[in-house]
Amino acid sequence: MRQERNNIFAGVDWLMVLLYAILVGFGWLNIYAASSSEENNEIFDFSTKYGKQLIWIVLCIPLAIGVLFFNSKFYERYAPLFYVLSLLSLILLFPLGKEINGAKSWFNFGVMSLQPSEFVKAFTALAIAKLLSDRQYNFKLIKNQIKSFIIVFFPAFLIFLQPDAGSALIYVSFFFVLHREGLTLNYILLGAVIIALFILTIYFGFKIVLLSAFALLSILAIYLIYKGGKRFFRFNWYKIFGLYFVLGGFIFGTGYIYENVLPSHQKDRFDILLGKKIDNKGIGYNSYQSELTISSGGLYGKGFLNGNLTQGDFVPEQHTDYIFSTVGEEWGFIGSSLVIIFFMLLMFRIIYQAETHTNKFGRIYGYGLASILFFHVIVNIGMVIGILPTVGIPLPFFSYGGSSLWGFTILLFIFIRLDAHKNYDF
Repeated sequence: MRQERNNIFAGVDWLMVLLYAILVGFGWLNIYAASSSEENNEIFDFSTKYGKQLIWIVLCIPLAIGVLFFNSKFYERYAPLFYVLSLLSLILLFPLGKEINGAKSWFNFGVMSLQPSEFVKAFTALAIAKLLSDRQYNFKLIKNQIKSFIIVFFPAFLIFLQPDAGSALIYVSFFFVLHREGLTLNYILLGAVIIALFILTIYFGFKIVLLSAFALLSILAIYLIYKGGKRFFRFNWYKIFGLYFVLGGFIFGTGYIYENVLPSHQKDRFDILLGKKIDNKGIGYNSYQSELTISSGGLYGKGFLNGNLTQGDFVPEQHTDYIFSTVGEEWGFIGSSLVIIFFMLLMFRIIYQAETHTNKFGRIYGYGLASILFFHVIVNIGMVIGILPTVGIPLPFFSYGGSSLWGFTILLFIFIRLDAHKNYDF
């Protein structure tokens, strides 16, 4: 224990730190490629996007050291306080936040802006780890499961109201954590059914889906009544009719909201994704150009700073959410695959280390970190290559932005600290 206090780097998993540094460094190279020009390519020009990102990267060093400075018990003890303060920051956005692209998601501090939602993920992971690691907390009880759902989805609800649906969607990733800690697979299967009904309702219309669902449900009900007899119907009739009501209400509600409530630009994105509409010059321009840019890279890519589509600014906001298209064009399929491999190595390393923790708090937090990273990577890359709708989710350690980079740095290095102390504090 004395060694831990005298040296904050004792026990640090340097493989995780190395993978982090590789991803951040390679991310900056692609931001440089996406935002520089022949007239403006000075590396230390801090008025440019890549120059500002370089400042944020350098500031990550004292930020990471600051996170490592505190004992791991500190994060467990004050997890509820961090969570409450993070919720307060989200609430204060409504009266004090700066509106950018139609969403009040930022605090403006003059020389810089910060997006609280990027930091709330780490504090939500701490809070859920604190709750589930309590020895007196029985996660099998429905009331306790509801408590965990509230902790996870309350910040998501506040973020959704900004409105920032993409950032709110990330909190679905916590279902992987809850499942690891004993949540039955039924919840995930229910979520899959809801997503399937949502997509089918959008594609075919609520009338066709409603009639088809009722027909299938009727066939299943008749079969169960036939097998179970009158006794089965006598004790389960209310469940059967309740299922009809819930199923009908969800399908009708989805169809109504999609047709009458959902903003037209979000509706268009779903229509383009599902192939109901083709619009390569309007709402689908970003996705179309991104796919075109990636595919033009071929197997080996065109080389660093030789991507003509990237250098020609054909992909809007390429340095942020669409940064992976730069990787695809200039580094090709091989470079893109290597990036994905590095992300996978980092996530596998986190899960492997989390499973070695004898204390549930560190393990649960580790799974929270891995789940958030996994969800971000899958959704962002899926969005960039056109298999998922554009939802505005950054690629961790790659996308331009100080809030995103700092948020993920804090998220990762808290786990590195917990992992370094797993044999000392618990």
